[in-house]
Amino acid sequence: MTRKLPGLATYAVLIVAALLTLGPVWWTFTTSLRPAAESFSLPPSFFPLSPDFSSYAAVFEQIKIPLLVLNSGLVTALIAAGQMITAAMAGYVFARMEFRGKNALFAIVLATMMVPAQVTIVPVFMIIRGMGLSDTLLALILPAIPTAFGTFLMRQYFLGLPLDLGEAAAIDGASPWRTFFSIYAPLALPGMAIVGVLAFNFHWNEFFRPLIFMISEENYTLPLGLVTLQGNLGTGSISIVLAGVILSMIPAVVVFLFGQRYLREGLTAGASK
Repeated sequence: MTRKLPGLATYAVLIVAALLTLGPVWWTFTTSLRPAAESFSLPPSFFPLSPDFSSYAAVFEQIKIPLLVLNSGLVTALIAAGQMITAAMAGYVFARMEFRGKNALFAIVLATMMVPAQVTIVPVFMIIRGMGLSDTLLALILPAIPTAFGTFLMRQYFLGLPLDLGEAAAIDGASPWRTFFSIYAPLALPGMAIVGVLAFNFHWNEFFRPLIFMISEENYTLPLGLVTLQGNLGTGSISIVLAGVILSMIPAVVVFLFGQRYLREGLTAGASK
């Protein structure tokens, strides 16, 4: 009996953690099915007595959901793909190549992780404006492709891969580029998947940079479009706002479901080596 107690305690902790994590999501969903007048009733209700899906139809009537999803999907997909490629290449260089000042340069890359985006937003905005990319989707894509965290993650991943593979390729006459693309890059796909999934989830929900760079409503991303559901001075229906939030969560959940196998393999790869 005493052996079962640690297992039961573990399940209890996991259940509590799941409730704390999924509770707000469930409240958001159920509130989107209730009239706005019943949204903040006390005690709070987690089960709508008469579900009403009219709020979801109102979201499509008030904002251009297809255009917003297209803009956000294009931005996040290109950023995720760009980060996967650049992080893999930079991580491989820092892990396998030897050159003067490598450790100092890597330390500088890591130091950029401690600089908030709010600190660099003004010079980045000036550079974007000087390039003539103001109020374009490229203003969101190009500055976000370099990733210090992704570089660090991929460096650690490449350090865990066998060194003998690269040495054997060098003996056969393969160049460093051929060694990377033909041998190490395919083995690093789980690590690249982690970078891609994390980049997609972060930039799909990003609000600060689009708020600064975007002016035209045709270039709005989904988070900016959802803000307009609040109405003037926040007089919009809370049910419609939360319905928009639920709709915006669907693509991120789909990406996670398709990428969770690679994500799990990448996170557990270090423990199996």
